[in-house]
Amino acid sequence: MNIVKKNTGNVLKAFALALVLFMASDFSSSSIASAKDKGVSQESINMLSKLSQALDEVATIARPAVVNISTTSMVTTEDNPFGEMFNDPFFRHFFGDQNGHQGQKRKHKSSALGSGVIVSEQGYILTNNHVVQGAEEIKVTLYDKREFKGKIVGTDPRTDLAVVKIAAKDLPTLRLGESGKLKTGDIVLAVGSPFGLNQTITMGIVSAVGRSNIGLADFEDFIQTDAAINPGNSGGALVNSSGELVGINTAIFSTSGGYMGIGFAIPSDMAKSVMTSIIEHGKVVRGWLGVSIQNLTPELAKSLGIKETEGALISGIESRSPADKAGFKRGDLVVALDGKKVVDSTSLRNMVSATAPGKKVDFKIIREGKEQTISVTLGEYKEKKVVKKTEYNNLMKDVTVQEITPSMQDKMNLPENLTGVVITDIGSDSPAQGLLQPGDVIQEINKTAIRSAQDYDKAVSKLGEHDAILLLIYRDGGSVYLTIQP
Repeated sequence: MNIVKKNTGNVLKAFALALVLFMASDFSSSSIASAKDKGVSQESINMLSKLSQALDEVATIARPAVVNISTTSMVTTEDNPFGEMFNDPFFRHFFGDQNGHQGQKRKHKSSALGSGVIVSEQGYILTNNHVVQGAEEIKVTLYDKREFKGKIVGTDPRTDLAVVKIAAKDLPTLRLGESGKLKTGDIVLAVGSPFGLNQTITMGIVSAVGRSNIGLADFEDFIQTDAAINPGNSGGALVNSSGELVGINTAIFSTSGGYMGIGFAIPSDMAKSVMTSIIEHGKVVRGWLGVSIQNLTPELAKSLGIKETEGALISGIESRSPADKAGFKRGDLVVALDGKKVVDSTSLRNMVSATAPGKKVDFKIIREGKEQTISVTLGEYKEKKVVKKTEYNNLMKDVTVQEITPSMQDKMNLPENLTGVVITDIGSDSPAQGLLQPGDVIQEINKTAIRSAQDYDKAVSKLGEHDAILLLIYRDGGSVYLTIQP
């Protein structure tokens, strides 16, 4: 395990303060001329030398533990002599394949690059789920140029994290820091392989903590930084001034595809919890309360007679859930969990999911203007089933659906009592393309109620190749009937 000199963090902090004072100094034309004559002062040279030394110490610790991850996967494409226009879903919906054209499908290898962080001498590597998702081959290249075949231990799309393992021992590692102690303005380094350029290090500060509602994952609590992050940095390390891993670099905000000063990293506290669960259980085990929640707005607070400005408002309760058994009610405002402040719906969702199932926790709530505490034994969150049956030889071919989750209900603003399955994807070859759309909730198929993925699978399996379909779907705030004809 690497050891960091105690004064590294202090040097970086001292430099930051000196830099502010230096920039605030009064520069006159005479002082500039004097500087040209005399050169750089010894004081400035010493200060910058100490900064360089401090950065070198942190970089020396971080770089060996950051790896390059290259993946290979097989993708299928379809040749089309009519060009891209014929592949347009709108065109195909009206003209179909009546001309007898059937594009030749070809398989070819597709490669991608990313980064990862060695966090265990036994070969466990933290990276992003989107770096290794769908990969058939994973090659991990270490700092010393050694190459290993990577194996996926487990993934968690809901946080965009993955754990990969290589068959190697006595590896350089990065110590996991406490991301919860990060403050805005702290100096951080980003280490990774942008554009395949291994062991690239950039410096910046923590621009913000607790960023959510960005749309990158279901559970969001991102660290925002202005340390340059570019394509290929995904899965790399965000390191604090003590040389500790405080984040897994994940994404950038950009209108051009390149660096624009806004990058996001998954906090190490969240990454550690997910990694431990994957290694110990083979999956991510999360706590479950069983409520639909939303943020408290000034308008809602006024209408409900709530004086508080922060908290998570309960808008729905699942039947027979831990919340239902404990006596939660719609309209309750959750303001704390086991003494920890609940700021909004995102913070409550993250706090509950990070709590072990079976643990008894205390929720502080505001109900009808009065504060009270409700004790709840949390259940285990079960992933909702996803159904994708491309082998269906009927008009629902290539339609992917998923059971409604509380987070989907919140984000899509679905009614609490709405039942059905949500369409998450429609293939370009699907006969339903142009009629159905992602986000539609299928409530009935040929007048048969659909309440689960199992109901959907059963109903669609009975459909013949040329059977017309009558659907009741929920879209844009209301239910409508649609027909799909052969």
